[in-house]
Amino acid sequence: MATKQAGLVCLTYILFMLLFKSYSGLIRQTTIKDTFLIGVTDAAAFLVLCLITICSRKFGWDQFFNISMSILMIHFVTLTVSLIFFRVTIKMFYSYIFILVPSSKRKNVLIYGSGETGIIVKRVIESDSKSEYQLKGFIDDNVLLQGKKLDGYPVYSQSVLTKEFIEEEDINVFIFAINNLPAEKKKEVLEYVMNLGLEILDTPSFDKWLNGTLQMKQLRKVQFEDLLGREPIKLDLKRIDEGLKNKTILVTGAAGSIGSEIVRQLTKYHYKQLVLIDQAETPSFYLNNELKDKFPGCQYELVIGDVTNEPKMDHIFNKFRPEIVFHAAAYKHVPIMEANPHEAFRVNVGGTKIISELAMKYHAEKFVMISSDKAVNPTNVMGASKKVCELLVQAQARRYGTKTQFITTRFGNVLGSNGSVIPLFKKQIAEGGPVTITDPEITRFFMTIPEACQLVLEAGFMGNGGEIFIFDMGKPVKILDIAIKLIRLSGLKPYEDIEIKFVGLRPGEKLYEELFATSEHQLKTHNPKISIARVAEADYELILPKINLALDTIYEKSGTEVVEAMKEIVPGYVSKYASVQ
Repeated sequence: MATKQAGLVCLTYILFMLLFKSYSGLIRQTTIKDTFLIGVTDAAAFLVLCLITICSRKFGWDQFFNISMSILMIHFVTLTVSLIFFRVTIKMFYSYIFILVPSSKRKNVLIYGSGETGIIVKRVIESDSKSEYQLKGFIDDNVLLQGKKLDGYPVYSQSVLTKEFIEEEDINVFIFAINNLPAEKKKEVLEYVMNLGLEILDTPSFDKWLNGTLQMKQLRKVQFEDLLGREPIKLDLKRIDEGLKNKTILVTGAAGSIGSEIVRQLTKYHYKQLVLIDQAETPSFYLNNELKDKFPGCQYELVIGDVTNEPKMDHIFNKFRPEIVFHAAAYKHVPIMEANPHEAFRVNVGGTKIISELAMKYHAEKFVMISSDKAVNPTNVMGASKKVCELLVQAQARRYGTKTQFITTRFGNVLGSNGSVIPLFKKQIAEGGPVTITDPEITRFFMTIPEACQLVLEAGFMGNGGEIFIFDMGKPVKILDIAIKLIRLSGLKPYEDIEIKFVGLRPGEKLYEELFATSEHQLKTHNPKISIARVAEADYELILPKINLALDTIYEKSGTEVVEAMKEIVPGYVSKYASVQ
């Protein structure tokens, strides 16, 4: 009988273990939650067995169900203590083995943040027997925690971060483990830690963890974007969604840096269909794969085509009848366009003319053009071509009878775009240098690609037609400072490990960029990150003949003559163009 009763007890405990899955946690990563689950499982099984025994005695069931209460109690206590002791022992064994690994093979780590995320990062480091990191302590701004120990590790204030402390404790790595840290505060801490020469890692937000679990490989190096200190943009999502709802949206330059991010942003809304145009085959191939993999429900049509091919563009507009047009197709690299003014004018101006006129012909509701800060007081071919585009779009907006709302968005450099300074510097650093900079005093405005494209959508449904919306780019940043920070983020020392070389300004390049011309007045909008530039009205009847004449005879002109044609359209264009025949 005793053997049968033992079988009943074991079966009951096994059933509750299967029910609560108390066996599923990795033993070497045991936490309080795991031990609590063991207690709950055993307590549930114990109570059910006690209930069976009580019912057996009350209703005269078979002696098989009448188990001694004292035995049940002893079994419950012994089993629970044994299981917890076993798990704790295994965990301590792994911790001991981890400690035995020669410290010379591991990097000493400080974790910034002793909250839940910080504790998780600590457990991830300790649970990996092959980890190259060894925790030395936490940094936390909470004065109530400073000076205390957390899981056996000291909690310091930020004031201990001195060169003397770093050298004394042999700290090599600094890990951010606070996801809700204000951007300005994060920037401040980052810049301070960078100067100490530490490798800096960041913990991804919870939604990016693999199956809800953080892994060591997910700790990424801090990006330059984190040094901008910009708070997240607040958008009028309702206005944007209403503007895009059930609409066919056409995006030119869809495979480029800005165009592809506009497409990603659009996938969040309730549009009818996306029509994506780009002439570059390989980037279009990658965009197509990304949309299939990451946005499987996205309704889109990818078309290879040149925006200056009017019959092709007419066919696309006629077929899809887009209600919203985002025109991002353009040549953008200043030195390349300076040497190729014919193509700058033909593609940037000619493409804008064709797409804007087709938008009117097929009664599109909105036409949103992406411009550049280089269009302000232009000194190069690329900037002048974009200024011509701005004037053309403004003129289209004022044409008699047009129902299409023409919007222009103007902003500066975007971080990480194809051919931009950040990827170039990273490549040069990876190759051992030198990092080349045109001038030690050169500055530029920067924002991230997602920021820029979010504001493009916001501005697109803010305007009524004819406005030039200017984005708040923050303060201009010295290119030299960017180079120095990127070198330090790579764990290297500027001028020592990586040479910085100044090569002089390129043709048409400014020392600094502007977002507003001196003749433009800044008007505020409800979004503090978007302003309107009030400019003199552009006369379509005056501008169009000059544009048409330049386009019709573009290859009959020399480079100098193309530049002169742009000067006739753009007042104040001061060219340093060096004729390339």
